[in-house]
Amino acid sequence: MDNLDLKYYAKLHSIESFGTLDGPGIRFVIFLQGCSLKCKYCHNRDTWDINSGEYKSLDDIFEKILRYKNYIKSGGVTCTGGEPLLQYEFLIELFKKLKDKNIHTCIDTSGMVALTDKIKELIDLTDLFLLDIKHINPEKCKNLVGTSNEKELAFARYLSDLGKSMWIRQVLIPGYTDDENDLINLKNFITSLKTVEKVEILPYHTMGKYKWYDLGLKYELEDVREATVEDIKRANKILGI
Repeated sequence: MDNLDLKYYAKLHSIESFGTLDGPGIRFVIFLQGCSLKCKYCHNRDTWDINSGEYKSLDDIFEKILRYKNYIKSGGVTCTGGEPLLQYEFLIELFKKLKDKNIHTCIDTSGMVALTDKIKELIDLTDLFLLDIKHINPEKCKNLVGTSNEKELAFARYLSDLGKSMWIRQVLIPGYTDDENDLINLKNFITSLKTVEKVEILPYHTMGKYKWYDLGLKYELEDVREATVEDIKRANKILGI
């Protein structure tokens, strides 16, 4: 499989045919394999390794999407991961075919990539971005996910300048992303963007912890409690949402 043209093959983790949490309406959700971040709270730890998963052809995936076209007409197709932008060549080809069929396209991403010509081409083909701002503070971001936040903030500004719709998301992790000053700075950043349609604060949970154990790995947030309804209400109040 080493000689595959990656424009026409994806390294796939899994597929969800009736997703309701990854963009508007009912969606066909494609989980792509591979991620360059090291999020301590990741609930899909098994998606990190680009060498795991299985190759699926563009035609196979597209044909499967079309079987569900009537069901997803209120929504569309969302590509997530892992980090879907690592497989940008495949997504460009897939999204071209989806646009020809008037199917709404969405990418769930951290935006932690360089804005190359190919990434910009993919952005042009994407109707909506679910942009996961890992942390508004660069040093805290590096501690939490392994890299600073400059690229993802630049990605957000680029989407805004281009007029691209986005939903901003952040996972609320007690002791990590719930500091009041950080939330105020996040609010100020979001306010500076012109095309944010929705802001979602997602509660940290430990439902994916077992995946770390299954891989024989240490779960670094072992002693961190899950976020409560009150935690989310507090953060939403600070953010004004």
